[in-house]
Amino acid sequence: MALIPKETLIFERSIPGKTGMDLPRLDVPVAKDTRPAHLKRQSFEAMPEVSEVDVVRHFTRLSRWNFGVDDGMYPLGSCTMKHNPRLNEKVASLPGFTESHPMAPAKHVQGNLSLMWTLQEWLKEITGLGAVTLHPAAGAHGELTGVMLIRAYHISKGAKRSIILIPDSAHGTNPATATMAGYTCVEVPSQADGTISFDDVSDSHTGKSKKGLLSLIKEHGREIAGIMITNPNTVGIFEYRIAEIAGMLHEIDALIYMDGANMNALVGVARPGDFGVDVIHLNLHKTFSTPHGGGGPGSGPVACTAVLEPFLPLPVVVRTPNGFELDWNRPRSIGKMHSYFGNFAMEIRAMAYCLSHGSDGLRDATLRAIVNANYIRKRLEGVYHLQYSTPTLHEVVFDDNNQSKHGVTTLDIAKGLIDRGFHPPTIYFPLVIHGALMIEPTESESKAELDAFVEAMANIAKEAETNPESIRQSPAKAPIGRLDETTAARKPILKWTS
Repeated sequence: MALIPKETLIFERSIPGKTGMDLPRLDVPVAKDTRPAHLKRQSFEAMPEVSEVDVVRHFTRLSRWNFGVDDGMYPLGSCTMKHNPRLNEKVASLPGFTESHPMAPAKHVQGNLSLMWTLQEWLKEITGLGAVTLHPAAGAHGELTGVMLIRAYHISKGAKRSIILIPDSAHGTNPATATMAGYTCVEVPSQADGTISFDDVSDSHTGKSKKGLLSLIKEHGREIAGIMITNPNTVGIFEYRIAEIAGMLHEIDALIYMDGANMNALVGVARPGDFGVDVIHLNLHKTFSTPHGGGGPGSGPVACTAVLEPFLPLPVVVRTPNGFELDWNRPRSIGKMHSYFGNFAMEIRAMAYCLSHGSDGLRDATLRAIVNANYIRKRLEGVYHLQYSTPTLHEVVFDDNNQSKHGVTTLDIAKGLIDRGFHPPTIYFPLVIHGALMIEPTESESKAELDAFVEAMANIAKEAETNPESIRQSPAKAPIGRLDETTAARKPILKWTS
């Protein structure tokens, strides 16, 4: 059956008096209405009046317009939209997990606590760090937890530090996290190969000089609490001098926070703790295949060194001779970061992923992700422009430099992919690359799928030269055509009015 090209709003299907439910008569006295008159609605027009059939068909039709990881390749760079194995879902739905209560005594949920403790042990081994908390409910929540651990560390030593260094190639949430934790952010520029610059550099756009890492350390010294490094960075390049950076900052007792959102490029190959990282968060939805976005909730565990372990959120799962317990007696803890103990169902899925792969399988997944990204890079080099020639790992960032000569932008390329059956990659990020197209295929994709994506991208590039207007009008085959996104952003209509 063909898709209906235009689906009306549910409000437009509303007919006064129509209903999709039939409530039974009250078998108790009607409650007295004690609401003040000025707080009561005079009429109730906020909800449409439709039948059950109308509701089901409307939302079923809309669902067919969605594109998700089960429909095809979802190459969002840095977001890591990989396949969610059905085995994980089956394990997470076992009654022993789903029917347990978070406030049950530890002796009644030994299986749950055992799973949490085991996952912590796996994450400790994977990161090379000495302690783990599963509390954070998302990656950014993990970032905040990690920076709060750094803050607690300095406070415990009587130090008042005010600055967090953040490379310009870091994830966009890093500055927000540092600011929320009470720090001032100071940017560290990139050098010509896309990695952190130790020396001062000249801004290619303004010509102004930007202080490199050495100058910033010399200028701010022991005002620096730490540095937040995304590694591999947002351009997909490994910060190969990270051990050297760690050594320099440790000399002034500053700590190294690593944004582990791209850890899926390192699992089983390199351990952050081995090159000087003090604290790191891990996105379970990215590296360990738990559902992402609307399929969430997320989970962002944090691993840290033994020095930071006393400050971990309450409570901590510990193993004793009598079984597993929740340790609440931690006077130096930063407190609770979650209402209970983290998003437990996500932890189950991640543990299932680890156990089904084993250590060798996790390493293979990492290597496949790197190979897939580099296959796309090699096939499209020259077709699309690369700002950095430095080798990349799990993702590659092209830009629209070649196509913009014909009046075709990154946004046009993304819309063109929709017409060719692919979800667009991340666009216009990272900001250090103008017109960025950040592509991450993950390990989930086969060579046939990668070839089809490459062919679509090459087709768009060719059409940008021969018939650029057709690309600028994309998408032409989707249920909804090209939107005026500027007007939509500046004058959004957020409320239905008849």
